Amino acid sequence: MKRKWMKTALTLLAGMMILTACGSNTGGGAAEGNGPYPLSLVVNQVGEIPDPNNPIEEKIREYTHTDLRIQWIPYSAYDEKINVMIASNELPKLIKLNYTPTTISSLEADLFWDITDKLQNYPNLAAQPQAYYDNIKVNGKVYGIPLFRDMGRAIVSYRQDWLDAAGLKAPVTLDDWYEIIRYSTEEDPDQNGKRDTYGMMLDKAYNQGTASTLTRLAVSQGAPNKWGIDEQGNFYPEFESAQFFEVMKLFRRLYEKQLINQDFAVVDSSELNKVYEAGRANIRISGGNGQSLQTKLEKVDPKAVVNVSPLQGPEGRRVPGESGNTGFLAIPKSTVTSEEELDKVLTFVDKLLDPEMVNLINKGIEGVHYKVEGDYTVTIDADKDVQEVKPYRDTLPQRGDLYNMEKKPKGTALFDLNKKIVYENENYIVPNPALTLKSETYNERGGELEQIITDAQTKFIMGQIDEAGWQAAVKRWRESGGDQIAKEYKESYGK
Repeated sequence: MKRKWMKTALTLLAGMMILTACGSNTGGGAAEGNGPYPLSLVVNQVGEIPDPNNPIEEKIREYTHTDLRIQWIPYSAYDEKINVMIASNELPKLIKLNYTPTTISSLEADLFWDITDKLQNYPNLAAQPQAYYDNIKVNGKVYGIPLFRDMGRAIVSYRQDWLDAAGLKAPVTLDDWYEIIRYSTEEDPDQNGKRDTYGMMLDKAYNQGTASTLTRLAVSQGAPNKWGIDEQGNFYPEFESAQFFEVMKLFRRLYEKQLINQDFAVVDSSELNKVYEAGRANIRISGGNGQSLQTKLEKVDPKAVVNVSPLQGPEGRRVPGESGNTGFLAIPKSTVTSEEELDKVLTFVDKLLDPEMVNLINKGIEGVHYKVEGDYTVTIDADKDVQEVKPYRDTLPQRGDLYNMEKKPKGTALFDLNKKIVYENENYIVPNPALTLKSETYNERGGELEQIITDAQTKFIMGQIDEAGWQAAVKRWRESGGDQIAKEYKESYGK
């Protein structure tokens, strides 16, 4: 009901906003003469909020000839705050939006500029792979610039020293996964005489979102990514595939034999990280960096060896494709009121992908944040990089060393292998066919329906329900709106 009200309000507000003068809102007025263009930007906060007069931000203003002013909003409250800003017409000239039902409603209400046919006019924006734009389309239209992220981030990391000691290799089949986890839990891989290690650990989000361990492992074994399409063109959810159910049975067996943490249904991911970093857990599927884990492990176990490998199964490498973004930058019509001003905003974003800006935003300032060593650059102070460079690197459109970076950062062999696998993963992606499809039922009751399934998965793994109980939950999901979502996805896909 709340979402219906919001959509109606947004639609009614659209006409008012387009007619509203922009001098009294967050966006500010247009630049006069040849002075810097006043450009307000709203993004989510990353770490500590930088001083707006710091050298990096000043260089961005100078290069783009803008008076850039950034408003940072805490990530935990970001979507809620953006919804309020949209409804109250307190918008900047450029704003990060996430792909949520409320956001989609605001785009459909014509509150933001459609830039589909304008991207070709900006060389850097036009040079990016079309798939990144396709993944943020609404009704076939592009309303923003993606905050680019790798589409195939899933990777397997593990303790190579533990696998070597057992004569085991990186997993391919579910039997491989079981044996690695069993050995690492039962046979004292850290040789301290105690049963205090786990082969694998799960957190409470193990079956949710794009980082779902169930989805990632099931896709590697041949399952669809979130949704599949049968020979008749009908949509069906991943959890109805045979491969997905086999993964659920694997975790049920692991839980029954106490080979995974028994508190997985309530534990936070940050707590799991501490156990892995303490050298008390082995294998996991993540989008993280194996080198980061290696660095932390060495402090507690100098002999620890981390390795990474592609996510693969009996059919070879199969990786669930992600959206390829952490949101997108959209341009409100209420604050950017003309084609001329729209060009200034798009020019600003395009310039951020020029080599000089790519280097600055990703690495900071030479001699302060990094130094040049031959054909590579090396970070001078990791803490300074995180505090002063990372906020811009993580919130402005960049593709790292994949686009317009003249000298790549120098990394360890493990760091480079990790990066190589992630880049190559894009050749083995299994897309989610429903990623940008429209379903009113999902917008209104998607969360409620997902809860039916995620609860049932946890109960099945913990042995609280059997296969009949699981099938009853799937039937309840279908009758409560799942069938309608599948039907609406099919209709949207046909259009």
